[in-house]
Amino acid sequence: TKFKYVEGEGSKTTILIMFDDKINMQVPHVHFRVREMGEWVDTNTDTYFKDKRVIVFSLPGAFTPTCSNQQLPGYELKADVFKEHGIDQIYCMSVNDSFVMNAWAQDQKLENVKVIPDGNGQFTQEMGMLCQKRDKCFGERSWRYAMIVNNGVIEKMFVEPGKTDDTPEDPYGESSPENVLKYLQSLNQGNSI
Repeated sequence: TKFKYVEGEGSKTTILIMFDDKINMQVPHVHFRVREMGEWVDTNTDTYFKDKRVIVFSLPGAFTPTCSNQQLPGYELKADVFKEHGIDQIYCMSVNDSFVMNAWAQDQKLENVKVIPDGNGQFTQEMGMLCQKRDKCFGERSWRYAMIVNNGVIEKMFVEPGKTDDTPEDPYGESSPENVLKYLQSLNQGNSI
């Protein structure tokens, strides 16, 4: 396990645990500001993860091609199959503000996947998944990944290869709904043997 010290606001110092294997670790506890019914609502990690087994997939940005044409619709379409495999909820996270995430959810006509706006990138940073996308004028964004979280504890991670800043590549496969489903199906096969 490697540790990286990052200066936070004021006199606070945030310690980021940078490790390849986050399995069995607690997700970062952060606060999110979301817009619901025209009002600001303060939520936090517990709102999304406490007492639930969920899939979270995080991506570089709302309205971007791979995210809008493949990843998000794939999870939306497979939501019932994921429920059959013990998933209570599916969340899509991006380093975008709540207005953008809500507009994207409406544009995509989401009924099953819920969006989480990580507007300041705090959750993404504390997961060690924040990267620069300056080459596309995106600023700081999330590297593409997915994870299964059980009551706030990471059960399994699906991280796209090659995480680095300003890469022209946007790999997609590890975090796809098909790959996450394959993992869940393998668990069920193991239970029936």
